[in-house]
Amino acid sequence: MDRVVEQDATAARKGRRPVEADGLPMPRRALAWATIIVGLTLAVLDGTIANVALPTIAQEFNAPASTSIWIVNGYQLAIVMVLLPLSSLGEKFGYRRVYLTGIALFTLSSFFCMEATSLGMLTAARIVQGLGAAGLMAVNAAVLRYTVPQAKFGVAIGINGLVVASAATAGPVIAGVILSVASWRWLFALNIPLGLLTIALGWKNLPESDRTDHPFDWLSAICSAAAIGLLITTIDSLGHEIGLAELLPQALGMVLAGWALVHRSRRSARPMLPLDLISRPIFSLSIFASTAAFTAQMLAFVSLPFAFQTVAGYPPEMVGILMMPWPLVLAVTAPVAGWLADRHSPAILGGIGLVALCIGLTLLAMLPSHPVQWDIAWRMAVCGFGFGMFQAPNNRILIGSAPKARSGAANGMLGTARLTGQSIGAALVALLLGRMGMVGTDLALALGAGFAGVAALLSLTRLAV
Repeated sequence: MDRVVEQDATAARKGRRPVEADGLPMPRRALAWATIIVGLTLAVLDGTIANVALPTIAQEFNAPASTSIWIVNGYQLAIVMVLLPLSSLGEKFGYRRVYLTGIALFTLSSFFCMEATSLGMLTAARIVQGLGAAGLMAVNAAVLRYTVPQAKFGVAIGINGLVVASAATAGPVIAGVILSVASWRWLFALNIPLGLLTIALGWKNLPESDRTDHPFDWLSAICSAAAIGLLITTIDSLGHEIGLAELLPQALGMVLAGWALVHRSRRSARPMLPLDLISRPIFSLSIFASTAAFTAQMLAFVSLPFAFQTVAGYPPEMVGILMMPWPLVLAVTAPVAGWLADRHSPAILGGIGLVALCIGLTLLAMLPSHPVQWDIAWRMAVCGFGFGMFQAPNNRILIGSAPKARSGAANGMLGTARLTGQSIGAALVALLLGRMGMVGTDLALALGAGFAGVAALLSLTRLAV
């Protein structure tokens, strides 16, 4: 059985030891938390700001729009493929080390994004940037667990949710302002000073964590990356009606890689695919609820711009404003829900939120062809409230149900569930729009309500566990 070791001799001489349940002392706790928030903001922003610049970048490099999309897809795919391996590395070498390495790689690759002279070079730099962002996301909640007292962990998770929602909301606005006065290269240049600041703060203030002495399983890492990556590309191919000759090898490769990963995980005392955690009903229910909820969210986020602009006839600049009530209300609700999760059942709070999300999506699907702005805004606000009430309590119970030394594995599964759900939702919208035209937007919202309903049942089922 693996032995949990506290710290190597070098770190011990520097006074760095794993933090106990009471978290870091103030003011170091505040500086460590600031490091986590800035890093998380950078990773989320770079997942959204590049979308706005795609037409400009494609035009500069004289590239087709379909090819330029890989500037975004490459970043996201890199993150989801290495989340579990990096979580495992965090347990072995310490979450602090993985986090700092991730932000360093993110910052360095931002320089190469800024200096890219071709679309291929930019895409390659974005993939490397995604690997760095994965280092932040894979251990974010695990580092936070060693930073704040256990009694305030729910509030901390809620504030992290507020940061994510705020960054996702602000990303397109920030990108639009920068592009109106400067080149798209400044979108990546801004990462460099902020990344260096994060490294400086984190080097002095991020806490050390418990470590394990188990060897890193490279074969499982390869199988994990292949299985998840091929899952995403297979779903994406279904949405684009790729021929069977191209689709079948991807699906077969996904199944084989997944089987190999599960087979190796069953034989390991500390598997990369955390079967030891998945076997816990409360953990597995939380993972499945998260995947279903993020599928519902992405079904809405991808279909609604088409519904507002193409069907309802709103101009493009108005579509962004119509989308804002959801993340704005989420940003307000998330920290409150996190505070409540420290005092009341996260399963009940999550269930209430998901029921509200289901109702909100159903109401959006029932909008008339030419709705007024207020009718859209309050329905979007209901969805934002529902998702905010679910996300923070669910993340708290998911991370908190794992042993502290397995926080990295739990964090990796949390990120994998989110990105997998988002990818499934986007692919389903592409499938519906491709087969049914704009009628598919209403169906996508109705399907999203169905996923939210399933997630609500999963959340409430945790009361019986």
